[in-house]
Amino acid sequence: MFRTLLITMAATGLAAGAHAQDTGFYLEGGYQYLDIKPDGAGSGADTNAIAARAGVKLNSYFSIESELSTGIQDGDFDFNTDEDEFNFDDNNDGDLGDVIAASGDLGLNYLVGLYGKAELALTERLGAYARAGYAYVDLDASLETPGGLNINVEHSADGPAFGAGLQYGLTDSLYLKGDYTYYSFDNTDTSGAMLGVGWQF
Repeated sequence: MFRTLLITMAATGLAAGAHAQDTGFYLEGGYQYLDIKPDGAGSGADTNAIAARAGVKLNSYFSIESELSTGIQDGDFDFNTDEDEFNFDDNNDGDLGDVIAASGDLGLNYLVGLYGKAELALTERLGAYARAGYAYVDLDASLETPGGLNINVEHSADGPAFGAGLQYGLTDSLYLKGDYTYYSFDNTDTSGAMLGVGWQF
């Protein structure tokens, strides 16, 4: 009977340990590359950022996580739009129908989001995941027009976001991760890739 009790206690402990790994809080951080393309820009601005995520793993397959990113390096972009978009005559020819071809830089103030995340184990240590949610971005842009006018604009947008990635467990708690996310913001076409590390408590 004593042997049976020991076996039962050991099995219960193993089950509890496995359950603890399948649920709980986690923190992630790392480098994020963002390609941000405002409407009217000829190409996206390559912006570098640092990102942090915090979440709770509800079970082996589903988590809820939040995201916060802030820019560490602005990106350059070319901007082409009609003068009447800004309601000024840049070349002083009395016509607001001309196209302004300007260059500028764009910086990320912050990006925040909330997501549901579905996970699938591929091997004992490698897993894949997909996430979907809603995000908000705040940007600063500055550009100089051919007429010598300096324009500074702060722009914010929000919209749905979708992504997918992989993570590899180094230990039962520490893991590496990489993912891609598309942010469907109004007037701003944005996508991002993140490489980072995570810790599950």
